[in-house]
Amino acid sequence: MADVLASPLVLVLAAVIVALVVVIVVLLVRRARRHTFASPLERATFSTLHTVALAAPALRDGLNPNSAAYALPYLRTLLDTCALTMTDARGEVLAWDGDADQHKPDVVALADQVISTGRQQVLSHSAIACQYPSCDVRGIVVVPLESDGAIIGTLAALTTLTAGPVLLRATAEVARYVSSQLELAELDESRARLNRAEVRALRAQISPHFVYNALTTIASFIRTDPVRARDLLIEFADFTRYSFRTAGEYTTLSDELTNIERYIALEKARFGNRLNIKLQIAPEVLNVVLPFLALQPLVENAVRHGLSGKPNGGTITITAENAGAECVIIVEDDGVGMDPARLTEDLDDAHLSGAHVGLGNVDDRMRSAFGDDFGLVVDTAVGAGMKITLRVPKFRAGIRV
Repeated sequence: MADVLASPLVLVLAAVIVALVVVIVVLLVRRARRHTFASPLERATFSTLHTVALAAPALRDGLNPNSAAYALPYLRTLLDTCALTMTDARGEVLAWDGDADQHKPDVVALADQVISTGRQQVLSHSAIACQYPSCDVRGIVVVPLESDGAIIGTLAALTTLTAGPVLLRATAEVARYVSSQLELAELDESRARLNRAEVRALRAQISPHFVYNALTTIASFIRTDPVRARDLLIEFADFTRYSFRTAGEYTTLSDELTNIERYIALEKARFGNRLNIKLQIAPEVLNVVLPFLALQPLVENAVRHGLSGKPNGGTITITAENAGAECVIIVEDDGVGMDPARLTEDLDDAHLSGAHVGLGNVDDRMRSAFGDDFGLVVDTAVGAGMKITLRVPKFRAGIRV
């Protein structure tokens, strides 16, 4: 009797399980379809975009043998040719991907014509002379690579098919893409050169305003307190070594603060108890990366323009706080302050007068590195001191020590 009752129950359970399996399979299929490409065109589009993206990082390093060697395999995939090569502006081959490198002389000759005329060149099968019987190259297309209107190299495609209109257009489009990436690389390099020039200008500005006073102060202690003179001389040596280093456009907050402590030690030797400093730094932001010499000019500005004119001196407070994706740094003094309108005028004419040139320099470099939203924010008034706020992103592509 139990077997008779169990049999329908088993059938019902089996039916339920089958139904559940069918539902799960349907859901999985629908989910899979949502994450795949429904048509060959979509798949081809994705493949092309992915290939282009793989070639881009190398091209952003500029046109050189390494970048060409890295990018050419991906670009050749786009054109589906038997070989692809790049030359520089002198027609010299930078890299070659694929077979038929016996045709390098043909490519160089065509590249010379492209560079001299600015027009693409085509070599058809009838004009190709090859000593290799097994060579199946049927056409060579060479197009210019341009940056800012000037020809900086060429892209050459070798095909086993006839070099027809489709290959000509495709090669020209790939060359246009390569040219756009090379122009971006040139812009990156121009920005880097500008940043280096601004750092050099800032170093030159530090020199006359600080070095003389520091050395004079050290000299005054040589006879009365030689041990302190020795310590100050070491601080001065470490300060100048850091300030005039040649490694990189960026530094860490930790290194910048260490350099500020050296600067304050030298200035305190001159001002005595009239100069004090307070540091309130969150440990988790010490490794935040910011432009080299971004803080020392702000502290120097506080000493020169805020506290030196105040009879009893004052205090500089530096705080660095964790603010989610950003680090907020504040350099504040309780000095004489100034009229905001006057400060704006001084910053506008800083390149001529030299007034607050360090402040303007840091503002320019912060905006160049992180964008206009990350410029300095200055709060000041006559008799109310000055407060300078910097917001530094914790992570930004391309920004590293």
